[in-house]
Amino acid sequence: MVRILFEGRHKVALVLGLLLLFADVYFFKGKIFFVPFLAIVAIVATLPHWLDIMRENKRQKDIEARFPEFVRNLSGAIKSGMPAAQAVVHVCEGDYGTLTPYLKKLANQIEWSISLHKAFIGFGKETENPVIRRAIATVIQAEQAGGNIEDVLTAVTESLLQIKKIKEERKSSIHAQVMQSYIIFFVFLGVMIVIQNLLIPYMLKFGASNASDVGITTGQISGGVRLEASLDFSSPANFILSLGGWVLSLNGIFLLMALIQGFFAGVVLGKLAEGDMTSGLRHSLIMMTAAFMVITLAQSVLQHASMAVPGI
Repeated sequence: MVRILFEGRHKVALVLGLLLLFADVYFFKGKIFFVPFLAIVAIVATLPHWLDIMRENKRQKDIEARFPEFVRNLSGAIKSGMPAAQAVVHVCEGDYGTLTPYLKKLANQIEWSISLHKAFIGFGKETENPVIRRAIATVIQAEQAGGNIEDVLTAVTESLLQIKKIKEERKSSIHAQVMQSYIIFFVFLGVMIVIQNLLIPYMLKFGASNASDVGITTGQISGGVRLEASLDFSSPANFILSLGGWVLSLNGIFLLMALIQGFFAGVVLGKLAEGDMTSGLRHSLIMMTAAFMVITLAQSVLQHASMAVPGI
């Protein structure tokens, strides 16, 4: 589980985001880049949290990759005739990258006469890695049932290496699928832009006698969807009220559809590529940011074009 903290760098990012928001309102209010610039504001304000999530995922992957090496060395030490507790302390002296601090703590606990089972359980909780927890639970249960610890460690090592191999093969085989998913997503954005800004206005102009015939209105008719809506920045209360109307307009609906599609497409990519939906948050961030900027930029450009050229 990724722990979200709120430290000094998070506060700095939040302040920078607020400054960029004020700059956006001051310099770009009523201009084409006003709404798309909000995506940059959101990224700056939340970037440390996203980096924390990605850093934690990378740390967990490194821990999981190093653990089979530790188990293999431990198995070899026990086979050489060392007692289990002494073998753990001896093996923990090696360098296992990100896993090393946890192993040092494990060795210290054993040297302080903490039982091997209790120390291993604490080690699994400290790493917060589900693969390591399952492996430790398997070893402990097998030993308590009277199994040979050497054979159990050998079986666990082979299982972990097989899991690692399967994940690497899945990740390499899904690479082409990831690229295809990005291409499909951007095609989806293009189709949405065409539908909203070209097809629907064409239907309103040539396919219906008035807007209510297709359930789309430019006024405040109950049950209809506003074709256009603007945000009121005169006061916070007016902004909140206008935001609700904007969300229920075509601009808001199409933007929300794109954001929802980007979020779940990224999560699914993470699940397919690495077996973990949290790993897909990186893809979700990229897709949602791209969707927000592309959709809002297209809406702003066409809105300003229609205002500049009467009759459009």
